Amino acid sequence: MTGPVRLAVLCGSAATPSSTERLLRRAAAHAESLGARVDFFAGERLRLPLYGTPGAASDSAVLDLVTSVAAADGLLVGSPCYHGSVSGLLKNAFDHLEELRDRSAPYLDGRAVGCLVVGQGAQGPANALRALRDIVHALRGWPTPLGVTVDGPPLRAPADCELEVRLELVARQVVAFAEARRAVTGGVGRDVAAVSRSA
Repeated sequence: MTGPVRLAVLCGSAATPSSTERLLRRAAAHAESLGARVDFFAGERLRLPLYGTPGAASDSAVLDLVTSVAAADGLLVGSPCYHGSVSGLLKNAFDHLEELRDRSAPYLDGRAVGCLVVGQGAQGPANALRALRDIVHALRGWPTPLGVTVDGPPLRAPADCELEVRLELVARQVVAFAEARRAVTGGVGRDVAAVSRSA
């Protein structure tokens, strides 16, 4: 498999721009600086029909998401912390990945996923990060060793060097794992033509 590493980025905040989106865009920029190609889902691109709604699987926005995730070598995923867990918007997007169950690499199989959560306080974001990592595991993905939590609005000052280092590291882990997996498998398992957009 040749060409740049491809990452799907999912932002689980209904607001745009949001603290979560700004955080993810910084991480995505680090991934791009490492040569990755990024497909960013935020705002309207992630406002999908409720999973299970008749006809939802053929909705163009759902097909766009599912096709991008199926073709991705890795993911960056972020959510605001809502009552100690991930947002319903993000959970609904994950539920739509059920469309990938019968693929050669079902769900997020074998792909690294960098997880990021923004919230107030220490306990809520930590709980939400744990929930996000559990969802990624359930979808057969590999959460990166580093997960990022932020207490309050991120990147309020350019001098927030510690946070920037963490964002760069999680992006580097996703890209490095994707490159290593490609080297071993030759890209086998990445289903570029997973879903027909004309379905």
